[in-house]
Amino acid sequence: MKTTERPSPWPAIAALILLLPAAVLAQDKLRIYSVNYPLTYFAERLAGDLAEVTFPAPDDVDPAFWMPDTETIAAYQAADLILLNGADYAKWTAKVSLLRSRLVDTSRAYRDAYIRAAGTVTHSHGPGGEHDHGGLAFTTWLDLSQAAKQAEAIAQALIRKRPDAKAQIARNLDALKADLLALDARMAEIASTDPRRPLLGSHPVYQYLARRYGLNLKSVMWEPEEMPNAAQWGELERTLKDHPASWMLWEGDPARANVERLRALGIASLVVDPCANRPAEGDFLSVMTENANNLERVFGHQGGAR
Repeated sequence: MKTTERPSPWPAIAALILLLPAAVLAQDKLRIYSVNYPLTYFAERLAGDLAEVTFPAPDDVDPAFWMPDTETIAAYQAADLILLNGADYAKWTAKVSLLRSRLVDTSRAYRDAYIRAAGTVTHSHGPGGEHDHGGLAFTTWLDLSQAAKQAEAIAQALIRKRPDAKAQIARNLDALKADLLALDARMAEIASTDPRRPLLGSHPVYQYLARRYGLNLKSVMWEPEEMPNAAQWGELERTLKDHPASWMLWEGDPARANVERLRALGIASLVVDPCANRPAEGDFLSVMTENANNLERVFGHQGGAR
């Protein structure tokens, strides 16, 4: 009687074994959620393939004032790490139940250096509803030396979760800090050429930038896409009497009408983007580099509006 020889199962088993490491690695990735783009960028560079980093805020909403829906909050709650900015940023995080063991307050190391913002004028921009900029100033990362400390806090949290990857994370941290501190030194050098030069900020988000780099800056409460009303223009003209600035810093590209009216007052406009949202092009480092390039225009030219 002729017997049928069965095919050996070993080739299939061997193929399955080869696939297992990739599958296990995918399942083993840390799930990280953050409250703004700078922290997302830091985590992506530090973790590499160790984590999936998610920043779910819509592009047209300021993440500082965003309120996520129930489904998104549940996703934060399920994360292995939740990256917080500190300085009362993303106030919603204090109103929902989040496991303390998963929270990473990235600015905790310098919380004694927080700046208290002046003024409580209520306004709105985007679909995030009305808010004010009183309380603590929260764009902490615009002081790039503080941004480096925030990166350190994220690295420490990653190492606690993945101690076997400590060397890899440490190397990534060294590279990230080198980039941030090189830009920090460049910004300081740029501003040091004329520290008394008066500047205007279109929005009160530049407090840490001004303190770190010695900028003589006063802010108004304008939005790039909106024409200020008569009272706001009057307030600006009164400010200019004691603070004769020839440049205004904007978070985003200002409306042409604003640029032209400011130019008539001898004030040029330039963008210094806090980069709280993921940029349409480039990344955090390229945006900060462009900010430095723009500030170089200010301190490299003694003239007024252009």
